[in-house]
Amino acid sequence: MTDFADLKKQWMKDPDFVAEYEALAPEFAVAGALIKARTLAGMTQADVAEKMKVTQSRIAKMEGGINVSVDALKRYAEATGTTLNISLDPMG
Repeated sequence: MTDFADLKKQWMKDPDFVAEYEALAPEFAVAGALIKARTLAGMTQADVAEKMKVTQSRIAKMEGGINVSVDALKRYAEATGTTLNISLDPMG
């Protein structure tokens, strides 16, 4: 299994990918954090879905950055044994 961080490192060598990634950074940040939490917990999307009492497709959508509520993020964190931290940082 290829590690997400290794793939990202490889992809970040491509200037076109970097430009698109930076344009979508907020969505990728959430998606990446969810996938990382699940992976570090040794869980599948189905495992997280079962703990959250939702479908696996809902987890896939969350991990794809589709309009995720703070409540859903809290439940995801609990399911993966992590904590949710939200910050608003200055732009620039």
